[in-house]
Amino acid sequence: MLSASDIATLWLTFKVAGYATLLMMLLGTPLAWWLARTTSRWKGVCNALVALPLVLPPTVLGFYLLVMMGPNGAIGRLTTELGLGTLPFTFPGLVVASVLYSLPFVVQPLQTAFATIGEHPLEAAATLRASPFDTFFSVVVPLAKPGFMTAAILGFAHTVGEFGVVLMVGGNIPDKTRVVSVQIYNHVEALEYSEAHWLAGCLLLFSFSVLLVLYTALKTHPVAHPLK
Repeated sequence: MLSASDIATLWLTFKVAGYATLLMMLLGTPLAWWLARTTSRWKGVCNALVALPLVLPPTVLGFYLLVMMGPNGAIGRLTTELGLGTLPFTFPGLVVASVLYSLPFVVQPLQTAFATIGEHPLEAAATLRASPFDTFFSVVVPLAKPGFMTAAILGFAHTVGEFGVVLMVGGNIPDKTRVVSVQIYNHVEALEYSEAHWLAGCLLLFSFSVLLVLYTALKTHPVAHPLK
């Protein structure tokens, strides 16, 4: 059975994933729209930077985030001057690290969905004198709905399963930064295989349910599917 400590780590994990997903959707939507529409020569560089966490070892990203957000890092000095203190080994630090690590899982489905829309709906809206703001929310968002759903689901699920980055940036502080992946590691390290089975089983069931919902929901919208 799940202990009180296990339940606390599950709650903290879903809380981090919820905040991170909200921030990723807010940041990733305009970024994906720009990447889908721009002809800038910097598009390739920006695409590579966004996708970098997909190929970079999580501990490498976590290490550099730890340095940058530390007291001597650029981000750490800024947050200290703002009176926020430093971010490592805090809940906000976990959220920031999760956003940077999982951002490709939000940006890429949205970018694909936006690129698939094409020019004709936008031109039709322009002939009706719709503003860019109205066009985006009245035309683009409804047409890209499968992409938004995919981005939110994958961003949340990927954040739940993080280990290397959150361990480097957040550490292993009970009820503060200890997420479920770290808790499983603790159980295994202590040879508590029964407890590890329960938590791992919860994540296995969660991951399968997420993918089942995703594939089922996108069955009629294969163009926005990011996993093919």
